[in-house]
Amino acid sequence: MRRAELVMALVLGALSVYFMVKSAELPIGWIPNEGPGGGAFPFWLSAGMLVCCVCITLRGLLRQSPVSRSTELYLNPSARGTITVVIVALTLMIGSIHIIGIYFAVPLFLLYYVRVMGRHNWLLSLGVSVSAPVVSFFFFEIALRITLPKGYSEPLFYPLYDIFL
Repeated sequence: MRRAELVMALVLGALSVYFMVKSAELPIGWIPNEGPGGGAFPFWLSAGMLVCCVCITLRGLLRQSPVSRSTELYLNPSARGTITVVIVALTLMIGSIHIIGIYFAVPLFLLYYVRVMGRHNWLLSLGVSVSAPVVSFFFFEIALRITLPKGYSEPLFYPLYDIFL
């Protein structure tokens, strides 16, 4: 467990630095009369991730966290089956995005994951699986004007575009 924690902190730290460099190709500061530059959000998010990775690495090296003192295996044999099932479900979700679109693939995956894998009640499962794509739609499509793949379900979104755009 300790080695896995340190390796992941170092890998994510290196990715953070890479993302910061790539996002700095765009303006990362405030542009007068326009707002934040195109690279501001990814740059500062990556900077925060880098700070977290440094903290995790330091706590791991100083053995201050329970994980850093653990001698357990990172992946015990009983967890392999669960991980395999989740990998298959994620693969099916990603594969179905092209066909049914992200706004139907994600709720189906979330419904399966929260209800079947997490064994939560129907109210919570439906609440999460319905609210996540609705919030995502308004955030990406309306606020950021970034279209996500909708597959064959795209015509269902035309009335929403007429209302909000």
